[in-house]
Amino acid sequence: MRLVRTVLMCHAGDAFDREGLAAWMASFSDLAGIVVIDETSAQKRARVRRELRRLGPWRFLDVLAMRLYYRLKLAAADRRWMADSLAALHGRFGRPARVPELHVSDANAIEVAHFLREHKPDVMIARSKQLLARRIFRIPRHGSLVMHPGICPEYRNAHGCFWALAERELDRVGLTLLRIDAGVDTGPIYGYFTYPFDESRESHVRVQYRVVLENLDAIAQRIRDIVAGKAEAVDTSGRRSGTWGQPWLSRYLRWKRAARERAV
Repeated sequence: MRLVRTVLMCHAGDAFDREGLAAWMASFSDLAGIVVIDETSAQKRARVRRELRRLGPWRFLDVLAMRLYYRLKLAAADRRWMADSLAALHGRFGRPARVPELHVSDANAIEVAHFLREHKPDVMIARSKQLLARRIFRIPRHGSLVMHPGICPEYRNAHGCFWALAERELDRVGLTLLRIDAGVDTGPIYGYFTYPFDESRESHVRVQYRVVLENLDAIAQRIRDIVAGKAEAVDTSGRRSGTWGQPWLSRYLRWKRAARERAV
């Protein structure tokens, strides 16, 4: 049986994706290449301005406070956990395969289209903060897939795991495997994945990475099923749909207080 042919799209600074997930993909598929997004300072500032316009200045301060709190109180422990997790991935799958890499700042650059047409993947796994244009996500034979950190359609866009925890919808904390379409996490859904998270001890960042780590075998099988035409899309008719954004410190503190009370 022919191996599924894949391409990974990820950000330059995310070793979990660029090294760990690349090795995982090479373990069950023919990893044909990696598109590495190295964003410019201007692109990062533009994302900040969009969030500011979306939230307004006062709520945006809540976002900035969360980022500062995370950096001072949580980031060091998460970095240690990430290093251990990456080492475990290397131990299980080896080092990433040596495959062609394309470095771009824009996920929709014409070079990306050329790269995908040259390497002819069945699917691309997109781990990108940038929305993909139709002329990019439709090039792979079976489309482009997202391992979205959140249960869709209720928790679309950014940080779905955080917001499900903050909203106390603990049965909505997980990962959605979906095919990209022209909307924001609105494409066909091919599965939900979760794990027995510890909300009183784990950060939201750790939860959204662990939900990937704990389900690699099942996700790999679902990708094979999609390419083989054996996977059916989930019917989400009648369910509410919501778009979310960056975490707020006020909601983080309220979530953690509720988690401690629940654990007593």
